[in-house]
Amino acid sequence: MIATHYNVDFSEHYLAPYFARRGIGFLGWNTRYRGFEDQFLLEHAVIDIGVGMDWLRAEAGVEAIVILGNSGGGSLMGAYQAEAIAPTLTDRLPAAAQDALGALRKGDLYVSFNAHQGRPEVLTDWMDASVTDETDPVATDPALDPFNPDNGPPYSAEFQATYRAAQRARNQRITDWAKVELQRLNAAGIPDRLFPMFRCWGDIRCIDPVIDPSDRAPGQCYRGDPRIANRTPSIGRVNTIKTWLNMWSLETSPCRGAPHLAKFDTPALVVQGMGDTGVFPSDARAIFEFIGSVDKRIELIAGAHYFEDLAINRENAADLVTSWIREKL
Repeated sequence: MIATHYNVDFSEHYLAPYFARRGIGFLGWNTRYRGFEDQFLLEHAVIDIGVGMDWLRAEAGVEAIVILGNSGGGSLMGAYQAEAIAPTLTDRLPAAAQDALGALRKGDLYVSFNAHQGRPEVLTDWMDASVTDETDPVATDPALDPFNPDNGPPYSAEFQATYRAAQRARNQRITDWAKVELQRLNAAGIPDRLFPMFRCWGDIRCIDPVIDPSDRAPGQCYRGDPRIANRTPSIGRVNTIKTWLNMWSLETSPCRGAPHLAKFDTPALVVQGMGDTGVFPSDARAIFEFIGSVDKRIELIAGAHYFEDLAINRENAADLVTSWIREKL
């Protein structure tokens, strides 16, 4: 089994000992962007994952590889598997790197494990839609503020629709600025620049448990109370312009999950913990629908995002995945 993330260190992945005890080897693999998410480019990360896949085959003598797409790494590992099936990122790379992309080894099985749909999708879902000035963490529109009690919770269907549209509009505003700014910089001989991003824990599902119902604790996100987390620098807090366009932009990013998952032709398992406070049942069902494989299965089970809530939940999750792997191999 191999697992990688956009930014988080997976070399000490929490699931590794659970699968090792069940007789399944586990390679927690990092790309060059471990700790450098602000410079991420998907095409290079996919090639880095290919090095780990090659090592498993050529050096470790592994006969079957299970790709684990866990948490944010779900869309990254999904992109790897899709590129190994049918490369589409070659136009972003020089000739030598195109050869590396064309030589990627496909995994034998794919497991989506509490995975986000894609990098642009999850950031947009979490964005505070009330932001009116990207350079000022204070400037917001009270009519769109999810923490304004006049708006909810509970949130009306009208507010939900307006809020979701405003989140997408915020993503697009940043993209529009990024394209113009990059052009301006390049004309002056400057290749790129960093820029900050504020208020990215505003997913109304974290505040109102009636939306996308599950077993999750209400009023919680991965950083605790979303009211506090939303005012604290966190996910996507700084980016180069090229990284925004490559990883976070709904319009331009190749890190959206659906196009990659549609290419799948190997057995796939989607596992989702119903106590997760950042991935929700609708996300898991969407991933399942996006997967192009005929042989696919979805399981909604007890447990939080990393199944850190109860030891038995981790054991049960590991048993479920192990049983499925043995059934398929």
